[in-house]
This record gives sequence, structure tokens and C-alpha cells, in this order.
Amino acid sequence: MAEVLLHLITPTAIEDAVVEWLLERDDVPGFSSLPMSGHGSSEHSMSLAEQVAGRTRRVLFLLELPQPVAEQVLTALRDDFAGTGLHWWMSPVSAAGRLD
Repeated sequence: MAEVLLHLITPTAIEDAVVEWLLERDDVPGFSSLPMSGHGSSEHSMSLAEQVAGRTRRVLFLLELPQPVAEQVLTALRDDFAGTGLHWWMSPVSAAGRLD
């Protein structure tokens, strides 16, 4: 089964809710999260302070999953986090492993 890396970029306001949501899912064995900044032309969604700074604080979640599971997670995210500004994309994983 093909593995994918599901990237989720969320506003910081929903970080805790997304963490809790992911931890409660039996089909998500684990994930990583990182603070990040978004840069771009979407000034309409930025506060005045963010416009001055030229960046918006976000959280990046990374989930390595079988593709069918990633698609199920996305379907559930659409239901539970509609309208939150969550951005996502999926990339194929050509190789992965653990060095013990």
C-alpha cells in the first residue's frame, strides 16, 4: 500500500483542537508538529500586526499514512474543521525508515 505524507497547515488558534483530534483517532499512529510562518498575498486573512510583520503564524502537522487512511482523515477533517482555514496537501513517500 502506498504511503503518503499528509501536510496540514493550521492557524495557531486551532492547534490544540487539531492535536486532540489527531490523538483520538485510531487510524493515526503518530504525527509531528512544528511552528511555522506563512508568507504570501492573502492579506485579507492577516491581522494588522501580521501584515506589518509580513507573516502569519501557523502550525504544520506531518502525518505519514497509507494513502487510503490519509484520504479518510481528510474527509473527517472536512467535516470537523470546515471554515477554519486549514490548508493541506499530500506527497508520495518514496522511502522511509527508522535508524535504531
